Amino acid sequence: MQHPSSYLPGIILFSEKDPPTGVFIVQDGEVKLSMNSNDGKRLILRIAKKGEMLGLASVLSGRLREMTAETLYPSKIAFIGRCDFLKFLDRHPETYRSVTEEMSRNYTMVCEQLRAVGLSHSAPARLARLLLDWSVTGQTTNHETRFRFSLTHEEIGEFIGASRETVSRTLSAFRSRHLIAYHGSTLSIPDKSALETYSRC
Repeated sequence: MQHPSSYLPGIILFSEKDPPTGVFIVQDGEVKLSMNSNDGKRLILRIAKKGEMLGLASVLSGRLREMTAETLYPSKIAFIGRCDFLKFLDRHPETYRSVTEEMSRNYTMVCEQLRAVGLSHSAPARLARLLLDWSVTGQTTNHETRFRFSLTHEEIGEFIGASRETVSRTLSAFRSRHLIAYHGSTLSIPDKSALETYSRC
């Protein structure tokens, strides 16, 4: 059923309020998921990675899309039309367990992001938590953890509910305290425990 295609960075797969035409499966690359307010403010909910299915809830409910999906890096995305997907579920009801687990996982990740933005007391705490979350899938050595980091400061601000200036100032402070370091498009965390102290502020 899948129809894979290659996408450049910055391509909108679907937008809020779009009809649910089908599900998208990330085969390679990363996709940014966000929501927008009526006054134009944007909150980035999370970054979907290889193996994740996008647009599942709206396809099952038949309601309009709840969020916007945009490729962050060159990506390979497979599309399955809504009718084909629903017919497949009808023919294979045993797959509903996997569908339920996927929706539950997505719900949990969104709740964690909203909790980080809404309940952390300071921008440094929210940014430290975000960097630690991203480092989970990074490459860890005896001395540091590295992961790809090519978002703009404005985009990072949309993750944590802060201005671009605040993000720039906080990243500079983290660098001066040797909590993080840059290596081209890679960010490294020399000591996670040190950064964790900021995430609890």
